[in-house]
Order: sequence, then structure tokens, then C-alpha cells
Amino acid sequence: MARERESNATAPDSVISIIGPGMTIIGDCKTEGTVRIEGSVEGSVTAGKAVVIGKKGSVKGDIVTQDAVISGRVDGKLTAASRLELQATCRIDGEVHTRRMQLEEGAVLNGSVAMGADAVGDGKSDGRRDGSEARAAEVAGAASR
Repeated sequence: MARERESNATAPDSVISIIGPGMTIIGDCKTEGTVRIEGSVEGSVTAGKAVVIGKKGSVKGDIVTQDAVISGRVDGKLTAASRLELQATCRIDGEVHTRRMQLEEGAVLNGSVAMGADAVGDGKSDGRRDGSEARAAEVAGAASR
């Protein structure tokens, strides 16, 4: 029986943690899996797999993850090592670092954008621009099509 329970244990990276509507977390959040934010977080969010922020969700702090889908609000630095999707209802005020980005019409992004493998190396910015402005203009142009 003990072996049966062990084999049915959920892998940490497949767990989805939910911060529901009306819930506010003050402090840092960290998970190996995915976190879905429908409420608000005042602090950093680190997720090994993904961060999903709903339309009424918000984060005031830095986000570090592999994939992110943002429909709500982010005030801070957002690093999505693999992929970032900014939906039409989102608003981001701060830095964005990602390898790939999808930007829906209506999404608001105020701040700097760094894209490509160099942009997400270790999640830390060294202040260099290395073509970020050109990539940001390219993204803005693609979003207006």
C-alpha cells in the first residue's frame, strides 16, 4: 500500500497553485509547477513551469518562470525564459525579458523589452541593450498588423 501511494504522488512540476479572486498575498511565492493568479501578489513570483495571471489578477513585484500568459496587471520585471503571451486585457509596467513573445492587440506594455536567448540567460539584466530596441520595434510593428 505504501508503494501504491508513492506511485500516485503528484510530481511538483505538474501541480497548479491558485491564488483566487479576493485573495492577497504579501510576500514572495515560489513553486516548481504552475501558479494561476486571479487575486493579487505583492512580492516576487517564481514558478518552474508557468505563471498565468487572470484578467483581474495582479502582481507588484518580479516574475521569473519558463512560460507566462498575462491577462491582468504586472508592475515589475517579468522574465519568461521560453515564451510570453500578453493578452488583450493585460497591462505591464516594467521590464520584459523573454525568448519569444506573442502580443495581442489591446495589450499595454510600458517599459523595456529584451528578446532572444541572451535576454533570458539567467534572469538578470546587465544593462546592455544589444539590439533590444530593434527587437522591441519589431514586436510593436508585428502587434499593429
